[in-house]
Amino acid sequence: MATLEAELSKLGVMFDLRSYTGGFVPLVVIQPSYGNPAARRHWRDTLDAHVDFTTHPRASLLTPDQRKQLNEFHPSGAARFWGATSVQDTKMDRLHAGDIVLFTGKNHVRGIGEIGALFRNAQFANSMWTEDPTKGSWHNVYSLLSFAPTEIPYEEIWALPGFNVGDNFIGLRILDPEKATTILDGLGIEAQVDAELGRQLHEPVARALRTHTDIVDGEALRTQTTRYTLTERELVVHRTEALLLQEYTDSLGIDQPQRLRTPAGITDLHLTRPDGSEVVEAKRASTRRFVREALAQLLDYAPHTPEPATRLTALFPTRPADQELALLHRYGIDCVYRTHPRAFERAPADQEVRAGMTPFWQGRPSN
Repeated sequence: MATLEAELSKLGVMFDLRSYTGGFVPLVVIQPSYGNPAARRHWRDTLDAHVDFTTHPRASLLTPDQRKQLNEFHPSGAARFWGATSVQDTKMDRLHAGDIVLFTGKNHVRGIGEIGALFRNAQFANSMWTEDPTKGSWHNVYSLLSFAPTEIPYEEIWALPGFNVGDNFIGLRILDPEKATTILDGLGIEAQVDAELGRQLHEPVARALRTHTDIVDGEALRTQTTRYTLTERELVVHRTEALLLQEYTDSLGIDQPQRLRTPAGITDLHLTRPDGSEVVEAKRASTRRFVREALAQLLDYAPHTPEPATRLTALFPTRPADQELALLHRYGIDCVYRTHPRAFERAPADQEVRAGMTPFWQGRPSN
């Protein structure tokens, strides 16, 4: 029998599909920003709105280098801004353009942004925000090259490998590289999106999942995202998979779903079974493209499970077409799809096919 890699290459399936685009893993910053009235005022003034940095007197407060930096990142002359006090000088010295900021508060990630310009300027900061009574000016100023409002509960982060249940993310925190990769992958954060995907992004599927209603005819081919577009960049935070997984785990009665970090990436769901383990990969659409992605990822994750993988499952918001279902079954992979609110149906692979494939899943090809 040909190797799985050879078989999949015939299908044009690529591995490592969930790695961060461009090969560059940015630093990821946890930034408390919504937990008190002062922070919410800052949010309203400089995240909900663009700040014009070209008009007098604000423009005169910038150094020539700072003005040049802002103009390069924001040729429109306006940007969203955030800042940090001198207590955070050492941490802020580590950050650069392209690093990702998770703005947190009230048990949610309220927004996700990508850093643009970054500099120290107390006068410029004071033109936007009132000084902290004890810590002083928010003089570590950074603009946001892109920004996406979100409503991601902390529980989704706690479920990721390496994060702790009950962590309320107090204080500015820069994640280590492993956790940064985990959170970018686990929350579906992409700083650049290809045009094809951009054309596919729609709201209806996620709205149905949020409200626990049926997905109406025609929405099976649509996907969902939280997205906000600036002239300079685009940041996308995919949410449909998370909503789909939440509804699916609720249907199974799982209070604390587990995910697994592997050398190939982060699994969407890892279940311990009496005979081994089950790996579940969720996708936001049921088209051939997403079916092939689920297939490749499941086969890539399977050899790295702590217990031998005895079931691989692809999860979709609607039933894939027959030929896509047959593709999964050819490799012994089950398909689970949403039929009604909080209701899912499993289309299992043939038991003999699954039994024949498990050595390959476990990295033990037969002779």
